[in-house]
Amino acid sequence: MPLIIICGTPVSGKTTRAKELSDFFKNKHSKEVEIISEDEAIDKLGYDKNNTYLDSQMEKRMRGYLKSEVLRLIGKDNVVILDGSNYIKGYRYELYCASKASKSTQCTVYTIRNHDEAWEANQQRIQSVNEGDSSESSNKTESNVRNPVPYTEEVFNALTRLRFEEPISSNRWDSPLFTVQPTDELDLDSIYKVLFEKKPPPPNMSTQNPPLTTTNFLYELDKVTQAISKQILEAKQLNIDEVKFPDYPGCVLEASCTQQASPQQLLRLRRQFLTYAKMNHSNEEMSKIGRYYIQYLNKTLTE
Repeated sequence: MPLIIICGTPVSGKTTRAKELSDFFKNKHSKEVEIISEDEAIDKLGYDKNNTYLDSQMEKRMRGYLKSEVLRLIGKDNVVILDGSNYIKGYRYELYCASKASKSTQCTVYTIRNHDEAWEANQQRIQSVNEGDSSESSNKTESNVRNPVPYTEEVFNALTRLRFEEPISSNRWDSPLFTVQPTDELDLDSIYKVLFEKKPPPPNMSTQNPPLTTTNFLYELDKVTQAISKQILEAKQLNIDEVKFPDYPGCVLEASCTQQASPQQLLRLRRQFLTYAKMNHSNEEMSKIGRYYIQYLNKTLTE
């Protein structure tokens, strides 16, 4: 059930660490381990590695494939290791929600390496490909990787310096976070403890199983969210920063959110919330829906 997300820049040792983790859980703790590989996913989809990162649609399909594999495997009593760059913060959050919905524990392993050293190792890959050398590299970050496909300079720099959204331990979806350089020893025992001796996070509104809804509930849901959106827009026209809601004592839309709340933005977010609420709430919770919607706006309008 536990999920380990490997996250890192190119040629920083991601696959090596995935193999190290797999061997540890299999050999020391007799766990079943499933490694979901980004490189293997690209091959299965019939894509070229560098072209994938230069084509947003190809990359999106690749990430979708990886996520579907995680969802397929995470419910089993095993360890799932996602071996890839996973450089997008929002994507890591989606995976966090998936593991939370499955009542699974999770951690992130962040592999880092000096940019120049990583590029030099990538150049060695290019030389190896040009020479037709099929032997495995003796470098620690290259061990356990058979015939790795080198990155072009454009893709390497993009994934290293332009696109990469570094994991942060204070983000709940990145935590617990284990950061490791090629010469470091990975704290395998601590990873085991957070995955198997710690309770998984409780499910919330975004991860609960969908209950049945009624026609009356859907009508009331639409009515309540429309009224709140209307109140926000009216307050904004009056230059009111923090919006208070008399029907929901203690609930306030923060000033920064009010500034972001355009009619188009509120319409889009209300539609998203309606979809979530239909899947996750029922008529018995109707009295709380208004508060949930205000909380949702406070969260999404500040992202």
